[in-house]
Amino acid sequence: PERSILLVEDNPDDELLTLRALQKNNIRNRVVVAHDGAEALDYMFGARDLPSVILLDLKLPKVSGLEVLRRLRADERTRLVPVVILTSSREEQDLLSGYRFGANSYVRKPVDFNEFVEAVRQLGLYWLVLNEPPPCGGG
Repeated sequence: PERSILLVEDNPDDELLTLRALQKNNIRNRVVVAHDGAEALDYMFGARDLPSVILLDLKLPKVSGLEVLRRLRADERTRLVPVVILTSSREEQDLLSGYRFGANSYVRKPVDFNEFVEAVRQLGLYWLVLNEPPPCGGG
């Protein structure tokens, strides 16, 4: 199956920036966008093909990013899907909680667009090309 990305982002400007950064880096994988935590969970628990990586914002309406992460890790079907927290939060507690709940990576969104494009390039290269995912149904 195609390696897709689930972007969970409620801010339309950050969504557009992320999509532009992926495009600028020729990352042509399918991107599914969820605009709040409830939508992300509905997608993940209803999806036939799980994404190769989830880019998860923390400050989300309805269900917080940390709660999304906690629920994904608690379910056998979604436990192994890589989750990269992509946030502007500078709170140390968010960082600690993210890893405590099972995030694979925590990336602060750079303010500068060129730095953001480079961060997205590196994320895409690692998670979509270099990283060897677990076999389907593994766990």
